[in-house]
Amino acid sequence: MKMKLKDIVKTLELEIKAGHDLLDREVTAGFVSDILSSVLTHAEQGNIWVTYQRHLNIVPIAGAKEISGIIVVSGRQVDTETLEKADEEKIPILGTSMGAFQVVGKLYQMGIRGSDENV
Repeated sequence: MKMKLKDIVKTLELEIKAGHDLLDREVTAGFVSDILSSVLTHAEQGNIWVTYQRHLNIVPIAGAKEISGIIVVSGRQVDTETLEKADEEKIPILGTSMGAFQVVGKLYQMGIRGSDENV
């Protein structure tokens, strides 16, 4: 199922940390990982990425894979430099106090599946 990023933000009550004007992006599937090499290898264009990571390196990884947005979980704070880079590179970063397991469960309930489930 495809869905707009803004619908996910609204339903999950996510905080928009970067990319306020990019919420019309289409989300085609979900991907969860805290290992950047795994994201580079397995994430796909249009995925929404759920992660505990919050450092600057998440931005170029998301850009390289053309990820629709990043959800940083567990109330982790993203530093200003990362948010500025995300705005510059047009990567939406969203935040939540929920843990990754809960976020992924809610995304699944909304109809968002993993890339490997859409085949």
